[in-house]
Amino acid sequence: MKVVILAGGYGTRISEESHLKPKPMIEIGNMPILLHIMKIYSHYGFNDFVICLGYKGYLIKEYFAHYFLHKSDITFDFENDKQTIHSNNVEPWKVTLVDTGLGTLTGSRIKKVEKYLNNETFMLTYGDGVSDINILELIKQHKEDKKLLTLTASLPSGRFGSLDINADNSLNGFIEKPKGDNNYINAGFMVVEPEFLKYIQSNVMLENEPIEQATSENEVSAYKHKGCFYPMDTIRDMTKLNEMWDKGEALWKIWT
Repeated sequence: MKVVILAGGYGTRISEESHLKPKPMIEIGNMPILLHIMKIYSHYGFNDFVICLGYKGYLIKEYFAHYFLHKSDITFDFENDKQTIHSNNVEPWKVTLVDTGLGTLTGSRIKKVEKYLNNETFMLTYGDGVSDINILELIKQHKEDKKLLTLTASLPSGRFGSLDINADNSLNGFIEKPKGDNNYINAGFMVVEPEFLKYIQSNVMLENEPIEQATSENEVSAYKHKGCFYPMDTIRDMTKLNEMWDKGEALWKIWT
């Protein structure tokens, strides 16, 4: 099953970094968040990726063009015009990089890579969020529900801690950043049937007309993920993810 990753947006909310590189190439622990996402899927045996490029997509192409050299020990013998690979630490990935345009919206980016999907069920996610999701359980539910689209629903952590106040106004305690009040968000990590693409007829956001129309026809189900999900929308998010990584608290690091 192929994995489609949306990696073409401008990333305007994190422009301090994205003015230099596309958001999926912003690093968490000296590794682009895009690779964190790919390693999550690869942990479950999914190694065939189709990446939808847009803003500064050439930087992603250049990264993967030199990926083998980045991940291997190598000796360059300039006098004899030779290079020797001493160790090969690269993943068993097949990566298709597709320029889907600068102004293309998320739904239309998927439509533009349709020819690479072989009219088969595929997985889909955004290039800026990580999770400890069990991909196999997600796929299992998708098959059981028999819908055209299964998306992952997650309860986001609160941005602020909350106060537990007694009826007499005395403070009972402090709750650090509790989960949201049962308001689930779309965490990405979707499984999609090829027939879903019929809902994409113009330059549209995936979350708008396509998912809304499919929902109205009872063709969308939600996989409730109770573990972690961390989107990287702002510098604050990036800083938090790097702190977690540096402290060995990156809950999404399920690979070895």
